[in-house]
Order: sequence, then C-alpha cells, then structure tokens
Amino acid sequence: MSKEPNILNQSSAKPSRSVLFGAAFLMATSAIGPGFLTQTSTFTAQHGAALALVIVLAIVMDITAQMNIWSVVSVSQMRAQDVANKLLPGLGVVIAILVAIGGLAFNVGNVGGVALGFNAMIGLDQKVGAVVAGCLGIIIFINKNAKTIMDKVATILAAVILVTVLVVAIISQPPMDQVAHGLTRVDYLFNPDNKMFTALTTLLGGSCGGYIAFSGAHRLLDAGISGPENVGHVRKSVIQGCGTSGIVRILLFLAVLGTCMEGSQWLAENAKIITDAASGGNPAAEAFRLAAGDFGYRLFGLCLFSAGVSSVVGAAYTSVSFLKTLHPFIAKYERQFVVGFIAFSTLMMVIVGNAAGLLIVAGAFNGLILPITLGVMLIASRSKRIVGEEYKHPMPLIVLGVVVVAVSLYSGIQTVPNILQLFG
Repeated sequence: MSKEPNILNQSSAKPSRSVLFGAAFLMATSAIGPGFLTQTSTFTAQHGAALALVIVLAIVMDITAQMNIWSVVSVSQMRAQDVANKLLPGLGVVIAILVAIGGLAFNVGNVGGVALGFNAMIGLDQKVGAVVAGCLGIIIFINKNAKTIMDKVATILAAVILVTVLVVAIISQPPMDQVAHGLTRVDYLFNPDNKMFTALTTLLGGSCGGYIAFSGAHRLLDAGISGPENVGHVRKSVIQGCGTSGIVRILLFLAVLGTCMEGSQWLAENAKIITDAASGGNPAAEAFRLAAGDFGYRLFGLCLFSAGVSSVVGAAYTSVSFLKTLHPFIAKYERQFVVGFIAFSTLMMVIVGNAAGLLIVAGAFNGLILPITLGVMLIASRSKRIVGEEYKHPMPLIVLGVVVVAVSLYSGIQTVPNILQLFG
C-alpha cells in the first residue's frame, strides 16, 4: 500500500471553468442514474405527495454532506481513503472496499439501465443492450483524452436528462396544492408503518451515498485543483452539481406524481402499475408511458440511456480512484482497472439481470455507508495534520454535517429490516 497519496506532490492548478463544471456534472450524473430514476419513481408511487418532505430533506442533506466532503478532500489534497488512513491506519482500506462494493452494485444496474433505455427507444434486446453499454463505457476510457471526454459527456447528458424530465413533468400536470400539503406531513415521516425512513435512506444513498459524494472531488484532485486557495471554487462546484441533481429529482417526483394523482384523487391503478414494475420491470418507464403515451415511453428511453451511460462512467472512475492508492500496481494500471470494472459489471448484468431491484438495494446500501464516510470527513476537518495549520473549516458546516450523520444513521438503522423487502 502506498503510504503517501501521490496527489500531495502536485501543485494546485488554476481552476478551469470547464473542469469545475465537469466535476459538478460528473457528480450530478453519477447521482442521476437508473437507480435515481427507479427509486424516485417507485417511492413516489408508494407514498404520493407525502414524499415531498423526504425529497426536500434528502436534497438538503445531500448538499451538506458533499460540501463537507469536497472541502476536506480539496484542502487536504488527499483522496478520501488517504484522509481516513491518516486518521486511523487501515480505516481507509475499509472505506475503499465498502465504496468499491457499493459502486460495483450500482454499476451492474447502471449497465442494465442503459440496456433498458435501448429497449425503450428501439426495442433492442436487453442482453445485447447491456453489452453495448459496457462497450460505450470502455471506449471512453481507452481514449487518450478520456478525462476530457468524461467532463464533456457528463455535461451534455445532464442537460439531456434535465430537459427530458421537465417535458414529462409539464405533460403530467402534478397537483401542486397536494405537493405543498405533503411538505407539512411530518407525522407521516415518523409513522413506522409508512417506512418513510427506508425511502429517505435510499434516496440519500442514490444522491450522495458510497462513491457518488467523492466522484467530483476526486476528479478535481486529478486535475490539480485543490488546496485552501481553491476551496471557494470547489464549493461552488458542489452547489452546481447538487442543484442539478436536486432539480431533476423534484421534476421526476412531480412527473410521476402527476400520473398517480388527478387533482386530489389518488389513481390507485396507475400507482400499482408503477410499483409492480419495480420487481422486475421499469417503474420510471411506466410512469412516463402513463403520462405521455408512446412519446413519453421513448423519451424515457433516451433519459434512461443518458443516465445509465454517465453513471457507468462515474461509478467506474470513482470506484477505481478509491482503490488505486491502496497499491502502486492499481495506480499504474488505472485505465485497465476501469475497463475491467466496466467489463465485469457488464458480465454480471448479463448473468444476473433484474436491474430495478438491484438498484433499490444498492441505493439503500450506499445510504448506510454515508454516515461512516461523512463522519470521518468531519473528524478530519478538525485535524491540523490533515487540513493544515491555517485552514478553519466553517463551524456551521460541521454542525449541519453532524446533524446529517445523526439523521442518516438513525434512518439507516430504521431501514435495515426493510432493505431486502422493499417491495414486500
């Protein structure tokens, strides 16, 4: 294992707007994957307008968590696993393994998501689509300008997803008065029969759990944008990324809600079609079809394809970025490991299948990782050995971060019994 992260020997680069945007959208599109679409659609159909409060909580917690994580990673000029190892030798290895496992679980589903997108757009067989998805990811990484391509692809696909979901949200005409009422349903959140904490943990895991929170931060380190002098730029990048994923989450919630409600009337049949699809079909696809017919279904295919491709890229890149400082061999052959990661994910998707169910469980698992990784970053923010003598991490960020750790930990404990029976 390399004892010192190689990034420490790099001088900080002048922030490039394209790299900052690319890092923001790499994180955003890592979050806005097939799991994001599946989770949001399924829980909206299950809980209706009451999910509005959970979505707002998830977005606020997402911004808080990533603001803390990106700041510490940037100022320390170390990847998250190296920060953890410096706090407690061996802790970084544990985190790297957890993140890589969560990233692999998501990436299998991401490959499947691209296949489902192909199927919805042009009727391509799902196994063939999975192979094509894996090849697309590999093509990006065998190119000598892979990281530049990754920045551009992430930005373009984020725009495609945003426009697509906006169109369907407008068509479905969600009842905004019910959404406003849903924001006040605190009682619904704490009723154990409603399993709302399962939704919160899963949505949070799909937004910033596991590898997602570190995707953009590690990308900036690789670009040499780090150090206390650049922390302001880094935080703006966090807002851009979280803002993008948050807007898409809200629009998708509204789009699905509009298909499940007509004014104040709950359309139980439509909600059942969407939730039933989670056990082996495509919940978001059914929501888009109900909202806009065949046109909506084709739009969904484009959206899912875009989300899947960008997430395959983000999951593979960030998972390997965690592993590569554990041993010089991985760092030396980083590109080959990324290709192998994508190829193995593709093989697993072809063999195992059932992307929708896997993506929900993967989101919950990554949500359980968040209190650990964020807690480590908060402790590191107070260590002068890691952030230096002069840097002072903002106390409001620390306080809010502690609240997020406490809430996500409590939510995760409440969720554990339900993870394997999310649709039982």
